[in-house]
Amino acid sequence: MKSLKIALSMFKMKKWSGGVVIIALAIILVFSYSLMGTRTQKKQSYDFFRNHPAGDSHLKDNHPAKSPQLELKKATKSSKKPHYINVEGLSDLYAQNNISKDESNALVVWFQMRLLLSRSDALPETNQGIREASIAWKDLLSKIKENKAAQLSNINKTEDKNCPYSVSTIDLTTSSGETILDIPCGLAEDSSISVLGIPDGHSRSFQIQLLGSQLPVESNPPIILQYNVSLPGDNMTEEPFVVQNTWTKEYGWGKEERCPSHRSVNIPKVDGLVLCNEKVVRSTMEENGNASSVGDVSANVSQGIAHERANFPFVEGNAFTATLWVGLEGFHMTVNGRHETSFVYREKLEPWLVSGVKVTGGVDILSALARGLPVPEDNDLVVDVEHLKAPLVTRKRLVMLIGIFSTGNNFERRMALRRSWMQYEAARSGDVAVRFFIGLHKNSQVNLELWKEALVYGDIQLMPFVDYYSLISLKTIAICIMGTKILPAKYIMKTDDDAFVRIDQVLTSLKEKPSNGLLYGRISLDSSPHRDRDSKWYISNEEWPHDAYPPWAHGPGYIISRDIAKFIVRGHQERDLKLFKLEDVAMGIWIEQFKNSGQEVHYMTDDRFYNAGCETDYILAHYQSPRLVLCLWEKLQKEHQPACCE
Repeated sequence: MKSLKIALSMFKMKKWSGGVVIIALAIILVFSYSLMGTRTQKKQSYDFFRNHPAGDSHLKDNHPAKSPQLELKKATKSSKKPHYINVEGLSDLYAQNNISKDESNALVVWFQMRLLLSRSDALPETNQGIREASIAWKDLLSKIKENKAAQLSNINKTEDKNCPYSVSTIDLTTSSGETILDIPCGLAEDSSISVLGIPDGHSRSFQIQLLGSQLPVESNPPIILQYNVSLPGDNMTEEPFVVQNTWTKEYGWGKEERCPSHRSVNIPKVDGLVLCNEKVVRSTMEENGNASSVGDVSANVSQGIAHERANFPFVEGNAFTATLWVGLEGFHMTVNGRHETSFVYREKLEPWLVSGVKVTGGVDILSALARGLPVPEDNDLVVDVEHLKAPLVTRKRLVMLIGIFSTGNNFERRMALRRSWMQYEAARSGDVAVRFFIGLHKNSQVNLELWKEALVYGDIQLMPFVDYYSLISLKTIAICIMGTKILPAKYIMKTDDDAFVRIDQVLTSLKEKPSNGLLYGRISLDSSPHRDRDSKWYISNEEWPHDAYPPWAHGPGYIISRDIAKFIVRGHQERDLKLFKLEDVAMGIWIEQFKNSGQEVHYMTDDRFYNAGCETDYILAHYQSPRLVLCLWEKLQKEHQPACCE
């Protein structure tokens, strides 16, 4: 009996000690797994590219995630959430490459965005933006490799064609249908193209076309703008007119915009200019309106057409100078010094895509000049380059991260910001970090210049898609990723590269604001979707079925608190948040969901965030050219007052 008790007690002891061993092993495994997870999260894109070759199963588009937790959530909620899909070209953007660790600093957010780009509910232009980006990326990698090989071999490699300020042709002898100007690096705001020509009478019409950038796999380039001129006919009843339109391979010709349009009221404006020459339209309509009988109307119609013929700027045998210039909202044509037409930019057909000018039809071109083209600075000649580089970030948590939306060929705008408000002490000391978020360009030279700029200044984050306007919400998420995972910050601000931000006043104002659940900027509390299909901000019922939007802050500049940014990043990782193409409204929608999750939201509006222009008490001024940005900074330094320059 005694031996039985001893045996029983030994058995219990073994059972107890075995349990301790099992528990200890479990703790060790959990601790080791957490360390592995932590190290994985902190990997740079350099490590990712080095350790995951193109054929790795982790990189296959149809199996982008390997986390057990993620797979479990997909299995339990697949019916409620978008799934992951295979996207053409995405693997190429994440394949192994020859990028060094230092160079990969421009790609740290890029690495974090793969799953976001693989969602089945992606924004409509995502597939095209990724497919075109993959081609542009491979071309850029090839150029980088060539440059490195040339440096190692001490070969003086001939530089690729650069981005000049102007290009011109004189005494042209081109036949109809030829490209008369090559635009190496696209157009930017205030760029202009002037054409001197004479309608030859062989045809009653001629066309001036702005051609878009063309990738090697594309058979025909898009037409960013066609300016189709129909000359007056011999018959007095045939009126002259201009038709403006666009063309893409996907959709063919767009909606024609004819001028004169004979609209009597509500003539829309572009950059403050009417779509058609007011003098021609108004005179004709007034004459028709004063008619008292059918006969008078008929007579006035003929007189009106004759009046239009007299005012029409293009006449057979007469020389003309037509200047097409780039505005903020659209293209504008002046002929012989008089404004004639305006044309709103259409989606995916923006001026930065222009690669050439082509003329067809009955016109003899004498000369052509494009000026005000985007030009990168020669970094070897920039005397203050060290002072313009992004400071080293040493703080564990920033006070604020400022993410700036920019486009590849906006070289001058970025340099103006580096020389102005990015020089605030808070930005130079490391309390505030400022980064540009830029998608790839379809133009290989622009991408190469952008890459060089990123390496020199260290303040650019490249995005793994072509920089279409409809995809800018992805940049908003990218800024939140950077402000929570890479450069953790208490506040995250979004702004544009044509905005001037008084960082000192932003920080002062934030001291009086809640540090959680904050949306600070110029808040729109009562707005509704644009249902007009021709609107740049058109939203269908499928995209947003409600009659109104939740509160949102105007896009030129707003600030959110860290908890909201974390909610947005996590919500998109878990596919709980909806993607929406209007980025500022999208932020409002996501914050509304943050609020619905039980969190308190503080909508703090401030009218000193000017979304259209500048006022003397500004915290943020928008639509500021590089010249105005530098002028505002100079006034602040000399007068210590926020005075506008125009």
